[in-house]
Amino acid sequence: MAETPKNISALNEKKGVPQPKTLNKKVAERHSILKKKSPSVSQLVSEILNQNQTALSQAITLIESTAQKHQNQAKEIIEQCLPHANKSIRIGITGVPGVGKSTFIESFGSQLVSEGKKVAVLTVDPSSSISKGSILGDKTRMEKLVKEPHAFIRPSASGDTLGGVARKTRETIILCEAAGFDVILIETVGVGQSETAVHSMTDFFLLLKLAGAGDELQGIKRGIMEMADSIVINKADGDNLKAAKMAKNEFNRALHLYPAKESGWAPKTLLCSALNNEGISEIWQLVSDYFETVKNNGYFQHKRKEQNKFWLMQTIESRLKSEFYANPSVKLELEKQLKAIDENKTTPFEAAEILLNLKKS
Repeated sequence: MAETPKNISALNEKKGVPQPKTLNKKVAERHSILKKKSPSVSQLVSEILNQNQTALSQAITLIESTAQKHQNQAKEIIEQCLPHANKSIRIGITGVPGVGKSTFIESFGSQLVSEGKKVAVLTVDPSSSISKGSILGDKTRMEKLVKEPHAFIRPSASGDTLGGVARKTRETIILCEAAGFDVILIETVGVGQSETAVHSMTDFFLLLKLAGAGDELQGIKRGIMEMADSIVINKADGDNLKAAKMAKNEFNRALHLYPAKESGWAPKTLLCSALNNEGISEIWQLVSDYFETVKNNGYFQHKRKEQNKFWLMQTIESRLKSEFYANPSVKLELEKQLKAIDENKTTPFEAAEILLNLKKS
């Protein structure tokens, strides 16, 4: 019997995968340069306008950073990109967890790319309230779309931001538009009926639903339903097809009970199977019909102006909150008040009044 060689590990190391011969050397060199050093604001903006996705990702990272030096750079980037923005259509896509948002976006995005569109997908993953972390796994789910050269997928953590979007989603939209993307798809975290934030930054609001999610009474409840410009019943395939058709009729009846929209558009319910790529082209046709309607009646520009006003108010609130907690006096007094609350020496309302008066002085 042959002797077993000594010092042979059970772990075997495989050779690395060689780079494909089709690799563009110029692109690889430019990517390598950008990765090795931190480019200046002017360099980043120039590369973004040249539709460099690596530079776009780096700029978004700066925008999402909470470091003061990064915030100053982010402000300059946004200001320089803003004149090149507002040329895309923005579509918000939302729905309950498990409705198939990522699968739908991959099918929908692939449809748009096949028609010659440049598509940016901004996905928002929920952050853990315990560890503060996020999985950010949407690129893994969209394995086909992520390979498309005319598609860009950027996952972001929701953090402590409410409303299903990330803290800097609006700013990210501007950068993507400056980079030449025709369609911006914004996937929110799984939501309930109180979802509103994504509606304030998109032109078209698409709500994905499942068969069996409620009857006509559930459909007429105020909230996310009345904001939707279209409802899509996903997973309309196999044994679920009959139930999906019944759900479509239920939601269509519910939509007719809502007051007429300011946009002059009558929302419709469609069926689709994102997994089988069925009904996707019909949804894009519906979205196209919507934009033709609102651009002709002037509502498109009106809504963009209203969104800018809302963005102003949100920015003021965010800045005030940030400056309040960054104030050294507030930090010191906050610790005292928290301790006093623990010892039942004061109430949260009295503590808040002391802290707010401190900031005023």
